[in-house]
Amino acid sequence: MDAPPGTIIRRHAIGTRIWHWVNAVAIFILLGSGLGISNAHPRLYWGRYGANFDPAWLELPRFPGWITIPASYNLAISRRWHLFFALVLGFGLLAYMVWSLVNRHFARDLRLHRRELSAAHLRADFRAHLDFRFHDPERPRDYNIFQKLSYILVIFVALPLAILTGIALSPGMNAAWPWVLDLFGGRQSARSIHFLTATGIGLFTIVHLVLVILAGPLNEVRSMLTGRWRVPE
Repeated sequence: MDAPPGTIIRRHAIGTRIWHWVNAVAIFILLGSGLGISNAHPRLYWGRYGANFDPAWLELPRFPGWITIPASYNLAISRRWHLFFALVLGFGLLAYMVWSLVNRHFARDLRLHRRELSAAHLRADFRAHLDFRFHDPERPRDYNIFQKLSYILVIFVALPLAILTGIALSPGMNAAWPWVLDLFGGRQSARSIHFLTATGIGLFTIVHLVLVILAGPLNEVRSMLTGRWRVPE
């Protein structure tokens, strides 16, 4: 056994902890300001063009003020919040990736092993989750396979895709490099992909918070503040 139950171990490095909290604030503000921007034209299209009388593939509701930033409709202020924290998110992700390559966090904690991807292992981990057992008693320091897969998808797919589509939609970037929009099939396609990716990040955040509560919020939050984590029973 790696560490007996009740043992305090060091689980999260300082770089991971800083990035986690900076990212948490950035995503919270980006989602709220993004919903404020969506209220300006709550319709999504595919292709290069889309306007009021064009058929939309999705019509969004008007989001209430308690979930948008700012609470009252103001497109200019929503954009300012969104663009500033997009920079925070982008440069934070870059710094975290460099740090995690240097200290081998990715190789050590997120590497997928063939045995973990077997059907039997996936079923066993799924049953363990249903029983609210989120850690392998033989290797309590390790992430389980569902944590690994979700973190890989968010860090290497969802966040970069949200950042790249956001860059493509920026008027300044679009004027300097108009070909970037072509990579996503046009402005409206990039906007739809940006919304879908942001929705996925929002759903991941909700599930992440629920699992933190189920796994023991005091222990989990303490580990992300101090790096110290108590091995559960």
